[in-house]
Amino acid sequence: MSSRRDVVILGSTGSIGTQALDVVRANPESFRVVGLTAGGSNPDLFRAQCEEFAPSFSGLGEESSVEAAALPCDVVLNGITGAVGLRPTLAALDAGNTLALANKESLIIGGPVVTSRAAPGQIVPVDSEHSALAQCLRGGRADEVRRLVLTASGGPFRGRSRDELHDVTPEQALAHPTWSMGPVVTINSATLVNKGLEVIEAHLLFGIPFDAIDVVVHPTSVVHSMVEFYDGSTLAQASPPSMMIPIALGMAWPDRVRDAAPAVDWTRPERWEFFPLDDEAFPAVRLAREAGSRGGTAPAVYNAANEICVEAFLAEEMRFTDIVSTIEEVLGQHDVPSSGKDLSVEDVLAADAWARAATRNELERRR
Repeated sequence: MSSRRDVVILGSTGSIGTQALDVVRANPESFRVVGLTAGGSNPDLFRAQCEEFAPSFSGLGEESSVEAAALPCDVVLNGITGAVGLRPTLAALDAGNTLALANKESLIIGGPVVTSRAAPGQIVPVDSEHSALAQCLRGGRADEVRRLVLTASGGPFRGRSRDELHDVTPEQALAHPTWSMGPVVTINSATLVNKGLEVIEAHLLFGIPFDAIDVVVHPTSVVHSMVEFYDGSTLAQASPPSMMIPIALGMAWPDRVRDAAPAVDWTRPERWEFFPLDDEAFPAVRLAREAGSRGGTAPAVYNAANEICVEAFLAEEMRFTDIVSTIEEVLGQHDVPSSGKDLSVEDVLAADAWARAATRNELERRR
């Protein structure tokens, strides 16, 4: 990296934010924190972060994140969880800042609202799967790509039938076998809603049709994703399960950060297994494809309904298997009023609010 980069970190007390600060801490010659924001759930940690890194701007809440995203800087890392990350994402793009995007929801619900405001290369993916795809895509031209292959760990319930998932508890769903993440993302991984969101995200980031984006189950999470080219060659990105590489790469893109995380130990035996996705037990990916194909506000409804369902599941107010069935029910009630270039921020936020209310109504009806 030729010079030190000024970085703004949104969601600094969450899983992505704390790891991003670990990267900065280990590479003070490469990064300087000029802005920190958080939602406010852990004020003591946020205060300690501000004291350690002494950013020129800091604040709690959505408005602070919107303001911080527009600061003059080299890169904004959006590590916020959920739809609340949309306005900061747009603020970073409108300010001309490079956006290292871990907040997939803002791209998914915003769709063309976000992509139309981004310059080529302005959005750098931080999700491990999309970071892997971006790295693999360096190995060929865009017109040589046949398909993208997203890998999924399968979560803690891989191999179970749908009937065997009815009585899953929040504690069981939070026990992810390979990744350490926040509670919402961990539940999304258990339901595979996260993978559904990632299919939509891959379509928006790389312009690949939905029918050319596959999902395979890879339990050890060493291969993070793959790109198949039209000559039959497949490139894969591999590293032990860790977010440190995609976070560091997102902040340094297109450069790499030396020793961001340990590499695969090739002196030890390693088995890589891949399995087809069980759509019957885990219908979230199929449903996400349908929402993404409908376009417009449908992805916003998918995401908002899921966020309400996850809250209810963690509060033990609904069954695990009812999460995706409720999302499907709410999507079925939704008329997509706008699509493509006609979509506005107001459309997205209105659909988000409608879906949250409709989901709460559906949960009440089911009780």
